[in-house]
Amino acid sequence: MASPLSLGSRILIGVVRGYQLVLSPLLGPRCRFQPTCSHYAIEALSRFGMLKGSWLTLKRVLKCHPLNPGGDDPVPPKTNDNREH
Repeated sequence: MASPLSLGSRILIGVVRGYQLVLSPLLGPRCRFQPTCSHYAIEALSRFGMLKGSWLTLKRVLKCHPLNPGGDDPVPPKTNDNREH
């Protein structure tokens, strides 16, 4: 059973969904990756929580620029190994 999301994670997911509903349609498709950076953010926050999910999202957004070819870049799977690499 999945653990409930923290308040911080829910707030950040709400901010991303607001971006998807309001700003993204105005800006048009710009993400070089699949899934898009905003979908990646929601999945990372849901899977890993606020801290690690935010860190993964930040790393992903920083890779999304014209010099990077993009492509398939899914959220990493959650493992039971809690060590940092």
